[in-house]
Amino acid sequence: MFSMKSQFATAESRTHIELVLHVARMYYIKNMTQAQIAAAIGYSRPTVSRLLQESRDKGIVHIDIGHVLERVMTLEERIVQRFGLKYARVAPSTATLTAAETVPEYAATLFIEEAGEDSLITVSNGRAVAATIRNIPSRNWPKANIAQMVGALSPSNPMTDSPDICHMLADRLNCTFSPLHAPMIMSSASAAEVMRKEPQIATALALGGGADVAIEGVGAVVNDRLSPVFDNYVDAAMVRRMRDLGAVGTVCGHVIDADGKHVHTELCVRTISIDIERLKHIPLVIGVAWGREKIEAIHACLAGGYLSALVTDQQTAEALLAEYS
Repeated sequence: MFSMKSQFATAESRTHIELVLHVARMYYIKNMTQAQIAAAIGYSRPTVSRLLQESRDKGIVHIDIGHVLERVMTLEERIVQRFGLKYARVAPSTATLTAAETVPEYAATLFIEEAGEDSLITVSNGRAVAATIRNIPSRNWPKANIAQMVGALSPSNPMTDSPDICHMLADRLNCTFSPLHAPMIMSSASAAEVMRKEPQIATALALGGGADVAIEGVGAVVNDRLSPVFDNYVDAAMVRRMRDLGAVGTVCGHVIDADGKHVHTELCVRTISIDIERLKHIPLVIGVAWGREKIEAIHACLAGGYLSALVTDQQTAEALLAEYS
């Protein structure tokens, strides 16, 4: 009996393997039928069939049946099961498109599929949310209403602001918009307290907190910086103090720790936003986020129960499950 090292040493064995390879290539690459192959090489059709079977048995031919969608659907199922979510959508990673191009489209699709035509919808701010709204197709939902989740950004902040995002969504859905006429961060805690008691502001915040559907971004605390929506409101020293209190991320204008607990900071008492606890009672909160730097913040939002759906990309989903399974 030939050893593994010597079994391909003879001319006969090499000739046979060459024949198996030749037959396999004609069948699997050139798409020739077994009858055509038999005629081409001068063997019977049953012999060709045996050679093809041998090519599979010896691992010369590897048959993989699958699709990229199968991989991401498996990730989605694992995320739903691991974190107790209603939905998860994972955009496949590609060589030509970035997560910033694919994830918002997936989030927009989930929103259209699950939101009702008469829904009360609340929306936050940030790049991911703005990109999601831009991907939502036009609908005629006159019974729906859009409510602001947080106040407006500083005029010097170049990001698409919450009122603009809500206006954009209302235009796309052909529905009404209930604005929140207040800045996101007030100059002092006392000013914020007075503002929250204003009937119009209190009504707007109550409306957002009672929404049927929310679209929310996830902010990360990275080094000495919060999410860009907080630019002009915080400095490095303030962020360091937040980190000392355990801050890892932000959601709807509030700071949270790794366990998803609200971190009470010098900033939150000045913030005009719906109560963070209200997120847990909104039937569908779609969180849109991606990127390695946001994994800890995403997990914190999931741990806190602030999201009931997560839309992200394949790399982020795989890393999230690898770190928190």
